[in-house]
Amino acid sequence: MTDRSAERDRLVRLMAARGVTDRRVLAAMNQIRREAFVPARLAKSAYRDAALPIEAGQSISQPYVVALMTQALELNPPDRVLEVGTGSGYAAAILSQIVSEVFTIERHGQLAATARERLASHGIRNVMVKHGDGRHGWPEYAPYDAIVVTAAAEAVPASLRVQLTIGGRLVIPVGARDAIHELLRIRRTGADDYEEESLEQVRFVPLLPGRTEPAGKRATEG
Repeated sequence: MTDRSAERDRLVRLMAARGVTDRRVLAAMNQIRREAFVPARLAKSAYRDAALPIEAGQSISQPYVVALMTQALELNPPDRVLEVGTGSGYAAAILSQIVSEVFTIERHGQLAATARERLASHGIRNVMVKHGDGRHGWPEYAPYDAIVVTAAAEAVPASLRVQLTIGGRLVIPVGARDAIHELLRIRRTGADDYEEESLEQVRFVPLLPGRTEPAGKRATEG
């Protein structure tokens, strides 16, 4: 296996230069081998600050976007995080290095299975992967200290808001299809109270319905 640690170091320095200041996020990006989360033919491109194609016609997000969204969650080590849109599993792997538990949902069965295998290959044991419809969250394990959505919704799903703890943060791109999206951070301040702020303009694939299945498996299970 090619040692790409120098490329990983350069990417982390680039993230810091672009304004990522959370040391835990930067340390996590230095721990996780991004090349293991892309098709083998793209391993040489893994440390470009760019989105790359993966299985099922989807893509792994640009590293800066992963870092930006992870930092925006304002995470602490005891936190429990829900991710909607597992994709390659890379962002869940980053989260796993920072918080106690990660619950991640993916609408494509192939991606959910592949992500589970990739996470297990890293020895990551604090991520649970589910194949299902992320728009409804994962109420069985709610509430969450933070929720991150890696696809754009036309409106913020109420089902995700109510799965936050009081003080919990939801980071989600919002906007119409084929448009520039607003990356929002929504903070739950009370039982029925939320504060919302716009962080940056981004572009994501749309948040689509998926097949709902029984509760998922830990990353290290088969």
